Amino acid sequence: MDISESNPATLARALDRFLDHEVQLIIYGRAAIALGFENPPPATLKTFDIDAIIRTHTIEELSNDENFWNAKDEVNELFKDRGLYITHLFGEEQVFLRNNWKEHVVPITSISTENLQLFRPAAIDLVLTKMMRGDDEQDMEDARFLINHDRITREQLIEAFAMANLTDTVELHDAFERAKPIVLEIAEESAKG
Repeated sequence: MDISESNPATLARALDRFLDHEVQLIIYGRAAIALGFENPPPATLKTFDIDAIIRTHTIEELSNDENFWNAKDEVNELFKDRGLYITHLFGEEQVFLRNNWKEHVVPITSISTENLQLFRPAAIDLVLTKMMRGDDEQDMEDARFLINHDRITREQLIEAFAMANLTDTVELHDAFERAKPIVLEIAEESAKG
């Protein structure tokens, strides 16, 4: 499947059509992998949703953006029969990211849109988000792709763990701790070639 025909691309282009002004979204999850990297794993192209991170300083502006919310609802209605949707919009404090993540945001240029500007966190920050569900098999496969793609080292991961802003939710902390040895082992395997 071509990236331009992927579920995330379909959702993003539809959202763009319903927008009447410029909107910037920082996406994460499988949609960010599908649209934000060359040669993404085929499974990411079939993800059913787009999740986004809302920067703290833009929360109020986006909350009051009626056109954006209407556009999101229109897209969800348009694709409900296919099970596709734009779903989780989280404040940055709700997602595991390095404290300097905003300095490393990458523009997504794999699809052309008029009003919607897409970005993704750096690969290492996406790895941190993948650790929020612990040793989830799908998330660990995605982490493997990210680590291999950007040649992320064990040392870089340890530094990122120390810089991670973790939510106060105990279950998420426990999940993060379960994921750590797996992610570090992936980095060690990647370094061996």
